[in-house]
Amino acid sequence: MSTDPVLVSPELYRVIFENDRVRVLEYRDKPGDRTRPHNHPDSVMYPLASFRRRITSGGRQVEVELTAGQVRWVGAQEHEGENIGDTDSHALFIELKEPAPGPAAPTLGPSAP
Repeated sequence: MSTDPVLVSPELYRVIFENDRVRVLEYRDKPGDRTRPHNHPDSVMYPLASFRRRITSGGRQVEVELTAGQVRWVGAQEHEGENIGDTDSHALFIELKEPAPGPAAPTLGPSAP
């Protein structure tokens, strides 16, 4: 079963840009709307409207409140969400397709000029 947010909640997510390095999703919902469980890779979230949400992941729930323009890093995760506020949500997710960098390779000493 797919856990791509665009496939499991197409009424809420849509792809607005994609290339081989990033995918940009637009997300819109109304108070009371819920997403189905889905995954995001490492992403940057940019809220275009202020909102309140309940996020459920790994058996835990947290409530978050973000204001328009409050950019947030979102590490790779599986979750589901619910709009628990009284305003519509509108946000962009910039999903990174490249893996996180690994540890730096050991160096052999200073480089020669």
